[in-house]
Amino acid sequence: MSPRRPVQTVVVTGSTRGIGRAIVEGLLARGANAIVCGRDAASTDEAVRELSRRFEASHGRAAGIACDVRDHDSLVALWNFGVERFGAIDAWINNAGTCHAQLPFARLAPSELATTVQSNFLGAVLGSRVALERMIAQGHGALYNMEGFGSDGATQLGMSTYGATKSAVRYLTRALAAEYRSAPVQVCALSPGVVYTDLLVRVYEQGDPELWRKQQRLFRFIADPPGPVGDWLAGQVLTNARTDVRIAWMTVAKAIGRFLRPSFHRRDLLAEYHAGVR
Repeated sequence: MSPRRPVQTVVVTGSTRGIGRAIVEGLLARGANAIVCGRDAASTDEAVRELSRRFEASHGRAAGIACDVRDHDSLVALWNFGVERFGAIDAWINNAGTCHAQLPFARLAPSELATTVQSNFLGAVLGSRVALERMIAQGHGALYNMEGFGSDGATQLGMSTYGATKSAVRYLTRALAAEYRSAPVQVCALSPGVVYTDLLVRVYEQGDPELWRKQQRLFRFIADPPGPVGDWLAGQVLTNARTDVRIAWMTVAKAIGRFLRPSFHRRDLLAEYHAGVR
């Protein structure tokens, strides 16, 4: 693989809110350009306006376009938009995704299951296809796929399909890293851990109330708001020089350390979320 060039422009799919938005903010704060995308033009344009106002004094610039990650042509348009704005795309993060409610498999609507599979796995497959083909042609680039619950093979009641998609994404990332090890690209995984976003809260609040109550106790120690997680991941993307690495925010050692600290026993992330803390 040829020497890695500094990352200057990054595409982050599903980045109008949540962890994707936090990663974009971390990129801009460090002077990188960021391509924002959401499913509709209105939310994407509003996100770009807000980001541009906030980071107007820094060197990083935000631009955005609506994109449906389940559609190959839409992803090609996203790549072309980024190249037209900034000349090249140095890194591409497949972050867009969704999740079904935490309910028994047979109680979930077929349309909800299909949307989860298409957004999480098909989106990562097509996004990887678009990014890798063009990065190889331009002679450099880094592809990052976002992991989630199930990536390590863990199972949980009510999370069958979401977990299956994230397990598949992990396999895809490892397989692509091996396949393109000699190419001038990096293929890696990002693992944000449990992030308190509207998606996570909706998944559990619409699911089994007892499961949600139990999860909140555990989340005191392993969950975080998007801001610090996205900022840290952005820094890792901009400095990582290796391929086939898994960049993980939450580790076993960190979780154990939190359990031993009294302040984490008093955390109430759900109250903070409902109070409007991002």
